[in-house]
Amino acid sequence: MRVLILGGTAEARGLAAALVDLGVPVISTLAGRVQNPRLPAGEVRIGGFGGSKGLAAFLQTDGITHVIDATHPFAQTMTRHGADASDAAGVPFVRYARPGWRARPDSASWTWVRSYDEARTAAQELGSQPFLTTGRQTLPHFLEPWASRSVLVRVVEPLSSTPPTAWRVLLDRGPYSVDGELAVMRQHEVDVLLTKDSGGSYTSAKLDAAASLGVPVVVVGRPEAPAGVLEVPTLHEALSAVVG
Repeated sequence: MRVLILGGTAEARGLAAALVDLGVPVISTLAGRVQNPRLPAGEVRIGGFGGSKGLAAFLQTDGITHVIDATHPFAQTMTRHGADASDAAGVPFVRYARPGWRARPDSASWTWVRSYDEARTAAQELGSQPFLTTGRQTLPHFLEPWASRSVLVRVVEPLSSTPPTAWRVLLDRGPYSVDGELAVMRQHEVDVLLTKDSGGSYTSAKLDAAASLGVPVVVVGRPEAPAGVLEVPTLHEALSAVVG
């Protein structure tokens, strides 16, 4: 048995630690977009595979018996490549994704959208001081249309180019506290929060802070798993997919 975890999330690190504790050989792969990532237990590989064909070749040559995709719920490309590669290599594939935020009692009051462009349009109707927390890779949807708008954007890694002069950039990494999020929103006079349905508790404090301050929330709904892919929401179920 040799398990490949497509990782980069807290869930992936928890799964790797649990498998190592059980004596299961594990290799976690990280995309390499973060300069100083939190490394999981077990063997770690950083960098891409060259698409689904490259990943399929790796599964075969490295003797991988199981693939667990524990990437971010919005990592559509990696999930699709993982599913296609596993199918080509004849290796079981499971998607391990934390539950989204739709079960929260305040989620019914949020504005749910299907894309970042829709999120931008909705936010413009709700406020003038947006707090943008959808991630660095989504910024092209906002940079030009909001170049002159006062935007507070939070990212883990520095931006690759100079942001508009009206933007304020926070470099920070979760987990976040409600008190901390309240302080940020008050300091920067945030009147609308933009996020995506990442789920979990790691970054959910901003939602509690928004509710406390009466700040409207715009949420990009998460994509569905590829057809035919088994998706599980808990560590126990992810472990069971490997060790039974």
